[in-house]
Amino acid sequence: MDLLIRAAKVEDVESITRLSNQLGYTTSPKKTKERLVEIIASKHNCAFVIANHGNVIGWIHGFYTLRIESDPFVEIGGLVIDEQYRQKGIGRILVQKVTDWAKLKKVGAIRVRCNAIRKEAHQFYNRIGFKEVKEQKIFYRPL
Repeated sequence: MDLLIRAAKVEDVESITRLSNQLGYTTSPKKTKERLVEIIASKHNCAFVIANHGNVIGWIHGFYTLRIESDPFVEIGGLVIDEQYRQKGIGRILVQKVTDWAKLKKVGAIRVRCNAIRKEAHQFYNRIGFKEVKEQKIFYRPL
């Protein structure tokens, strides 16, 4: 493999959308672009892609979180690897890139939330040093 990791660009929208849909997140290039433009412009967000021979095969998004009740941290908002490239260490590379970004933000921790049904993701995060610290329910109210 000839891997290159770099900051995500608006030109990556089609690939990011394809990968997101592959994991079950139904979105369109238009919606992905709207969100990606805002993420790229924000100093509190980062987004990286990893490409093999120029083809984007994975992406990760991280964001700085500030709360009253706890110290700041960086949360991984999303991580998707093309199904043909899973189990090859690519997710670990992307998590390390966000970890490096988090260190620049001078935070003491990185967090990630996983859907309860994504057992493979739970195993992945455990293997790379994350520890499960709590379960929670997410409540949703449309505006």
